[in-house]
Amino acid sequence: MIRVAVIGTGNISHAHIGAYLRFPERCKIVALVDIIPGKAQRVKEQYHLDAEVFLDHHEILDREIDLFDICTPPFVHAEIAVNALRAGHHVVCEKPMAASLEECDAMLRARDESGRKLSIIAQNRFREPIRNLKALLDSGLAGKIRAAEINSFWFRGHSYYDLWWRGTWEKEGGGCTLNHAVHHIDMLGWMMGTPERVTSVLANVGHDNAEVEDLSVSVMEYPGALATVTASVVHHGEDQSLTFQCEKAKLAAPYEVFASISQPNGFPLKEPDAEFRRQADALLAALPPIRHEMHEGQLENVLTALETGGEVAITGEDGRRTIELITAIYKAGSTRIPAELPLKPEDPFYTVEGIRANAPHFYEKSVSLQDLDGEITFGSDLKNREERKENRA
Repeated sequence: MIRVAVIGTGNISHAHIGAYLRFPERCKIVALVDIIPGKAQRVKEQYHLDAEVFLDHHEILDREIDLFDICTPPFVHAEIAVNALRAGHHVVCEKPMAASLEECDAMLRARDESGRKLSIIAQNRFREPIRNLKALLDSGLAGKIRAAEINSFWFRGHSYYDLWWRGTWEKEGGGCTLNHAVHHIDMLGWMMGTPERVTSVLANVGHDNAEVEDLSVSVMEYPGALATVTASVVHHGEDQSLTFQCEKAKLAAPYEVFASISQPNGFPLKEPDAEFRRQADALLAALPPIRHEMHEGQLENVLTALETGGEVAITGEDGRRTIELITAIYKAGSTRIPAELPLKPEDPFYTVEGIRANAPHFYEKSVSLQDLDGEITFGSDLKNREERKENRA
């Protein structure tokens, strides 16, 4: 039985707790930690957990706990993860991995020195549309990627940044690029790797109660390809998508395949290549079903790794790559100069202090509330419109 401690009992912790409760024969939540008095106790009662409640993660470092699950605001991810790893615990940490590359590297060192496991949440990789898109790209059916368009479109009302830790470079670590587009930037890195150069523009166009950006547009240069990434919390409808234009066809999530046929003059025929679509559909039909999706899927993978001694699917290196891409966006957007990758330790943007000293403050945070009412959402399910209509029917 794997003993789990959940550190931070805010909104995202409910996705984690719900996932663990799906595997009662494999794991048990034995501790809940939150710095706000009474908050962890309320969560304990909500889920009828047989768990102890604490105000500080230091209180449980010497307890018999197998897995620390970190669901706190980003500015303390590294501190808690390093402390837990050095105390001999395995760690799963919510996105973003940390507030800087320096902190990511400290987490990786603590993992290596302790011999414990570290997994960074990137739950969208366990969604069927994303698994399918990755499988199509890896198959080589469409040839090499020439261009990618990543639309991380979210909507958050003005009050979103009234929560105490949001909207500042100190505590949130960044805006929509770090805390929302992190999902899509992880998927881009998973599918295309690390670019050579990043050019970006940052803006705050709708939230005058936040220091951080609520919109960014970036161009990432790869050998032989370009990728554009738009991060936003001002897009109504949240029409999120990943589109890859390859040599032989377009591949996208929500699922779309279109293979143009060239005429002798270079112009395309009006109808796509039906044979390519048939091959793509057949490839996806042959894939095994996904038994567990989203957080449930990733945390089941972590449990399996602990039970078998195997590797976690999403590693600390995966989390670091995403932070490096986001840091490059912040560097390029702050300096108005393209950022070259990889970013080195001597780079001013390698540290939290360097990011805070150089990042723009669009506005000053004007409200700091301890809690906000309402449920959280996880954005688009990346299914096509036909599938969404079927699910609603």
